[in-house]
Order: sequence, then C-alpha cells, then structure tokens
Amino acid sequence: MEGGRPRDRLAQDQAVTRPGESPAGIRLQKFLAEAGVASRRAAERMILAGQVAVNGAAVRVLGTRVDPARDRVEVAGRIVERRRRKFYIALHKPRGFLCTRRDSAGRRRIHDLLPPEWKDLYSVGRLDRDSEGLVFLTNDGQFCLKLTHPRFGVSKKYRVTVEGKVELPALAPLRKGIVDEGERLQAAAARLVSHNHSQSVLEIDMREGKKREIRRLCAAQGWTVVRLQRVQVGPIKLGELPPGKWRTLTAGEIKSLLEFL
Repeated sequence: MEGGRPRDRLAQDQAVTRPGESPAGIRLQKFLAEAGVASRRAAERMILAGQVAVNGAAVRVLGTRVDPARDRVEVAGRIVERRRRKFYIALHKPRGFLCTRRDSAGRRRIHDLLPPEWKDLYSVGRLDRDSEGLVFLTNDGQFCLKLTHPRFGVSKKYRVTVEGKVELPALAPLRKGIVDEGERLQAAAARLVSHNHSQSVLEIDMREGKKREIRRLCAAQGWTVVRLQRVQVGPIKLGELPPGKWRTLTAGEIKSLLEFL
C-alpha cells in the first residue's frame, strides 16, 4: 500500500483563500483527483512540492480553491481538464504486476491490462508485486480516500498460503498484534482454513494498509508466504473474476461500499 495520509490532515484540509481568490469552487487536491491526475493524497504531495500551478502561479497551500470553469490548472506545465464521468473498476491483479501508472524500469503494470482510455485511472490502495487479487481503480478521489484512509477502517480479506503446518494457537499473535521496525501490526481477524505437513492456508482480515503488513506478520511467526491473494474489500468479493481481467462496479456495489464505511 501507499504511505498513509497524516491522520490530522483531514482537520487541516480547510478552505484556504489566496489574495483575490473567490471562496467558491473546489479544493485544488480534489480537482486534481477528480481529473484523474492522481489520488487525493498524491495530489497533496504534488501541491506541496510546487508541481501545480493555478493561472500561471505555483501553489503550495493545501486547501486552495479553484473554479474549474474559470481557473487554469497546470501540472508540470500541462493543462489539466476536469473529468466529468467517474469510473470504478474491479481488477483481478495477477502476480508479477505493479500497482502503478508509470515504472521507469519498464516492468509490467496493472494499467497494461486496461483499455488505453483508462490509463489515467489510479489504484485504490496497492498490492505488492508478488501479491494478487482484488484491486479497485478509479478517477474519483473521494471514493479512493474513503476506501484507503485509516479513519474509515475498510476491512480487506486475504487468502494466505504459507509453508509448513500451522496450528490454531499460532494465530493468536496475529490478532493480538506485534511491533516490527517500530510499527504496530495487527490483523482484525485470522482463521485457519486448512493445513497439512507441507502447507497451511490462512484467511486474514486487515483494516489498515501498512506496507507489506501481512508478509511482515507472517515473517514474525517464522512463516514463509507462498501465495497472498486479496479476495474481498468491504462487501465486494473477487468471486470468479479471472486473473488479469477486469469489470466495472455496478451502481449498487458502489453504494454498498460507501454504506459499508
């Protein structure tokens, strides 16, 4: 997953008015997210880095408001057009693909699996390169925020295969939590699906998106992860969607996701 957004950022995200600026309009980071430039968190980092200009002047203040009908917004010198239609895609990410729109090393990306017209969609959270399963892509910044920010605690279910025979009591530390590299890691739930002398299959629920959290939890127990698959986000299941394939979320599914928060 991407680095978490500061927990107090929501409180800081107030309207900021520049000299001569109307308080009307929408926040700049929201405009960029809705235009499909980046997720809202990534857009905030771009603003703070001075990569965004409004009417020819660089803007570094979060919460600055823009009027899409009047103001000219540019990122790295390119004019940003506000995108009206919003897209919500469910993708079965195969192993070996990156959840990023660009990769300087030329490695395979989940965007390579989408039609060219959707190249500007961004993933809602991430799965690491060696993991697989359900990933959402969208150009709706608010949707992305609500599904990834720790404040909302959206549950995600994973099917994890590890080497060796895991006994039921060994799952207790995952639920209790551990400290790894100064960071607290904890599963919301952990169940033993099956085991034999060579492999065990676990089902783990998480509510936060810390980097490689499940792999780190398993490593702390001395388990080597053979396969890690996300099978559910909130009420939406991966189901029978084949690896490398995608589908659009229905209006009912989008509503159920937002109501699940």
